[in-house]
Amino acid sequence: MVQARSSPLLKLSLTPMRIAEVAPQDELSSILAPGIATESLADTTSLVVYPGEPSEMVVQIKNVSRHTIALALNVQGNFPADWVQLGTEGHELRPQEYMDAVLYFQIPTSFFEDHSAVRPDQPDLNLKYHVLIVAQASSQETDRHLYQSEFDLYVRPRSLYLDFLPALYREVDFIGRFMKIFEQGFEPIVQSLDAMWAHLDPLTAPEALLPFLAHWVGWKIEPGISVDRQRRLIRQAVELYRWRGTRRGLRLYLHWYTGLPIDEHLPDEFEKHISITEPFGGAFIVGDTTLAETAVLGGGQPYHFCVRLRADQSLDEALIRRIIEQEKPAFCTYDLAIDSITH
Repeated sequence: MVQARSSPLLKLSLTPMRIAEVAPQDELSSILAPGIATESLADTTSLVVYPGEPSEMVVQIKNVSRHTIALALNVQGNFPADWVQLGTEGHELRPQEYMDAVLYFQIPTSFFEDHSAVRPDQPDLNLKYHVLIVAQASSQETDRHLYQSEFDLYVRPRSLYLDFLPALYREVDFIGRFMKIFEQGFEPIVQSLDAMWAHLDPLTAPEALLPFLAHWVGWKIEPGISVDRQRRLIRQAVELYRWRGTRRGLRLYLHWYTGLPIDEHLPDEFEKHISITEPFGGAFIVGDTTLAETAVLGGGQPYHFCVRLRADQSLDEALIRRIIEQEKPAFCTYDLAIDSITH
């Protein structure tokens, strides 16, 4: 049986660990915002919470009776249940002793960006919630009794622009919410300027900016190449231009397009995945060469080279030939061989 009691067993007091940053309405509101209805947080016990930041409300409970009582606490309100956790020091309280219970509040970081926070029956975003603390006390000499204490929970966004105002204005809740309007309008532009370097790097730039960056360095985008590989090619364009017309430049170009390793650690050119050789020498010299191995009759074809690719995947031969035609000197000729590696 639950009864009301004229002489209470318990005394509850609330202490917010984060005091509302606001001055009484009658002191500042008429000066700072004349004609505008402002909301004062200092008239009642309240707690301010910011998205992603923990806030605490300490509930001090005193047993004012002459008996040891059993205690049970629970929290109710019009807020989601996962916003709060209740921590207590025990479930019994001796006569004239104190016990602290702590309410840990933390709301999601994306509270203001999450559209689900707006309910269909409430088109406006609710920033004020009501918290009710219910304490049940009982002892062997008395029946079970209920005691309640309540306070308001305010959700506020952090405003960077308040740091530029005098302390007098930072203490007013209305000013903080008013400045947040300008912050939401200007801060994305400021952040974009701070991150401008990322928009100019092909590896981090948005995909829509890649054609502009490619045109900036005179690079032609091949439609059959993946976006990640295009990013690396645009970033390495100047390096490839520097080595154009050389064996190193052609090997780098084929490496970035095909993904095959360069194999610089391999001394034998024929063992590399991208092999580029020049089959011409000093003609047939008896005593210094071996037939069918190192001998070249007639000195070979001048300005001719051979490209041999060893890959475990299918390669676009037409694209590779376009690359070679683009990178080689105009007077050179070449042969292309693509070998498949089977494991």
